[in-house]
Amino acid sequence: MEREILDTKRKALKINLDQKIYGTFAEIGAGQEVARNFFTAGAASGTVAKTMSAYDMTFSDAIYGAEETGRYVSQSRLIKMLDHEYGLLNERLSGEKYDDRTFFAFADTVTTLNYNKSNDPHGWIGIKFQAEPAGEANEIFFHVRLLDTDAALQQNVLGIIGVNLVYAAFYFKHDPKTMIESLADNLTVGSVEIDLISVKGPVFKEVNNILLNLYLIVKDFSSAAIFDSLGRPCLPKDLLYKKDIMILRTKYAQKSNPNFSMLNKAVEQFVRTESVQKDNLSVLIEVLLSNVLSTEENWAEQLDLRAVAKRAEEMCNTGNLVIVSNFARHNKLAKYLDRCKPKSVGISTNINNLKFVFNSSNFGENYSSQLLGYVSDMFSKNVKLFAYPFLDKKTNQVITSANMPVTPDAKPLFDFLIINGYVTDIKDYSEGDVKTV
Repeated sequence: MEREILDTKRKALKINLDQKIYGTFAEIGAGQEVARNFFTAGAASGTVAKTMSAYDMTFSDAIYGAEETGRYVSQSRLIKMLDHEYGLLNERLSGEKYDDRTFFAFADTVTTLNYNKSNDPHGWIGIKFQAEPAGEANEIFFHVRLLDTDAALQQNVLGIIGVNLVYAAFYFKHDPKTMIESLADNLTVGSVEIDLISVKGPVFKEVNNILLNLYLIVKDFSSAAIFDSLGRPCLPKDLLYKKDIMILRTKYAQKSNPNFSMLNKAVEQFVRTESVQKDNLSVLIEVLLSNVLSTEENWAEQLDLRAVAKRAEEMCNTGNLVIVSNFARHNKLAKYLDRCKPKSVGISTNINNLKFVFNSSNFGENYSSQLLGYVSDMFSKNVKLFAYPFLDKKTNQVITSANMPVTPDAKPLFDFLIINGYVTDIKDYSEGDVKTV
């Protein structure tokens, strides 16, 4: 049965009229857009215990404590806001009047587009809430990128998505998929990207955070999700800013484990040739969804997300960072990583993938412009490809960049990349490292 989607005002009013829901709104950086929606819906006194917005850093630090990193639009700041405001609710609101109330603290810390339009509009949004009166706290928070080209539109988006979060926390908490889908209610396509979500608490004890973040990809909220070695979802920029990154591309459905021997050789070569300091090196395993994503209408229902999550967890257990993505081409991955402003990027990949790209028969019209776009997106981002060989089972020949088949219309560009070191073979491998394709 299709879910009825209430407009933002009706959502806010339903919450305001629910006598059990009561809490605080603390908003920094983009006005008090979420609280405003509850006030304009009517009957806000039934929901709002307090609203506040500490814009000045001195005031903010006095309330929530200083940020060691100096970054106020951060996960750390959001968690401090939620913990502080939720603690005050339980400290100050007691007695018979509040016995049947379920408390919540909503918070956001956001930067919208500046006057010169030179910044990256984004923010952290979260809620800490009880599922029942006097119950233990539960938590939902996520990171958004605001994509509209006008600050007023971004503020409006923030107000809508904030109402959606409060509504989802109280009415969809037992249905994680609907909870995530509902965050986009009443928003226009392309206005926001949600690239990280995390939940915890007794109501979410059976929920897998890796699985939730994969669902963001499936629902087109984002194109990738990144996890640390403990399987915790992370913001890419927090892990990769100014880092030297080596990434191994793998496919979700491949039966064997990644070729770690070849990856180690690629890492050693990357460190040596790019003068990488080992304490600045980040190694990632990519679990690629492109071999299961489909243009069929029901592809999402066919995709076994739990199997993908299990694969991602297995890769986290190797001690590496893990990224799950739908980047079918290397250049899409390179553009995504470029947002993190890394120092340098090395991509370890089977040369069979390059064999496909530099063969015009695999593409339709406008191959030349497609290939130029690929190369521009890829290698203008300080990226180098480290290609490991494969054994062609038809010819029983080991294929490297030296003998890889390239169609005549692509060969000059391929030669340019080889000569200038943008594409290089992984050296010093053994016969056992070479896989058959």
